[in-house]
Amino acid sequence: MTTNDGLDSLHSHAQRLRGARIPDLLAAEPGRVKDLALRVGPLYVNFARQKYDASALQALLALAAERDVGGAIMRLFRGEQVNLTEGRAALHTALRGDAVDAPVASEAFATAREVRQRMGELVHALEDSGVTDVVSVGIGGSDLGPRLVADALRPVDGARLRVHFVSNVDGAAMQRTLATLDPATTAGVLISKTFGTQETLLNGQILHDWLGGAERLYAVSANPERAAKAFNIASGRVLPMWDWVGGRYSLWSSVGFPIALAIGFERFEQLLEGAAQMDAHALDAPLERNLPVLHALTDIWNRNLLGHATHAVMTYDQRLALLPAYLQQLVMESLGKRVQRDGQPVTSDTVPVWWGGAGTDVQHSFFQALHQGTSVVPADFIGCVRSDNPYAVNHQALLANLLAQTEALANGQASDDPHRDYPGGRPSTLILLDALTPQALGALIAMYEHAVYVQSVIWNINAFDQFGVELGKQLAGQLLPALQGEAVEITDPLTREVLGLLK
Repeated sequence: MTTNDGLDSLHSHAQRLRGARIPDLLAAEPGRVKDLALRVGPLYVNFARQKYDASALQALLALAAERDVGGAIMRLFRGEQVNLTEGRAALHTALRGDAVDAPVASEAFATAREVRQRMGELVHALEDSGVTDVVSVGIGGSDLGPRLVADALRPVDGARLRVHFVSNVDGAAMQRTLATLDPATTAGVLISKTFGTQETLLNGQILHDWLGGAERLYAVSANPERAAKAFNIASGRVLPMWDWVGGRYSLWSSVGFPIALAIGFERFEQLLEGAAQMDAHALDAPLERNLPVLHALTDIWNRNLLGHATHAVMTYDQRLALLPAYLQQLVMESLGKRVQRDGQPVTSDTVPVWWGGAGTDVQHSFFQALHQGTSVVPADFIGCVRSDNPYAVNHQALLANLLAQTEALANGQASDDPHRDYPGGRPSTLILLDALTPQALGALIAMYEHAVYVQSVIWNINAFDQFGVELGKQLAGQLLPALQGEAVEITDPLTREVLGLLK
């Protein structure tokens, strides 16, 4: 853990609280459970089981004020160039609302609304056609967000259109998907910001050939001309996206086309409404009652002051099983940086490793390590107050397990038998959705987006580039010809050895 990070006052608080027990913090602050609870629309979040007290939290809030978090949030919404390395705005908030009086943001909102109307027309046309299935091809931000939302919100009794997702360049993924489908009743959507992504182009070619041409092929790209040309897709079936939207922030744009196909266009718009509600809160709420800010400060506390190197996300709703994978990209691609905005080395540790799973399954796998292992893993526990399935007792049992695990992790249980002793002191944040509706899911995802941005402001890093992704992709592009039998100079000795074995 880096300690020469300008956080001296916070380190003193951390040292003071190092041996504190979470039950003792609750006892010392009788109003803590209510004071550290926030409700924003359909979301209820409680930070009472985090290992800070009121004084430490005030110091964290002072840090946020010192780093001008409020001003940074406003600059994001106004469309200023917050992505300095690429000279761009990051206007994903304009995809779902017109929250500020700024010409750049208002123009982006109007542009996005027009494209969304076009997308709605395509959705309704497909619903009225003989198409039964849609294969969505993309990777990273072009896949994870749409896949999460479509899986979480698809109707139990079956949607008008069944949407299937393929991302991995491994041909087995495409083979298994197409094996169950009929090309005569299937459409395809190819999603790539640049339309130069290897996985999407290779899988897209398979899909194009299997469909017998581009008649039922659609595309989403920031380079629509290249997308249309690559597979001879009619321009009316190509939806644009923009440089001012990063891939991992793009599910609200035309990248969400598969979402609208899976859940219906009207419910897609409800998803945007939920995100816009969180946007308004993030923009207007004071720092001390600002949900994304408090979530970000909690993560800063756990990473920089307590030194925890991982963060877990536990979803006590099977429909949210893909949320940890989505958040891995959102958080770790955004915050996995080692230099500041000016190119100088960071002065503090940045992003921990995010991971997780769906309860109650994970209670029977890695929870042993969470309860009695030597590493403390802060966690977000996410559940739904109401369920729309008919199995009331099952839902009650699910909620009982959610509450029990957070309590056990925090409080522990002493035993004379060291094998049965639970140390406790494992912090967690409780997040409850009123129900898993499009509005609630939109608000939840937007909360995490804004929390990520706040952390980037405090660490003085760029949350909107991802240059670290590129080197491996470039090398793969160079090695593919070698695997196809071309004479290619290979400098790395191990790669050269393995290529010899693969011939």
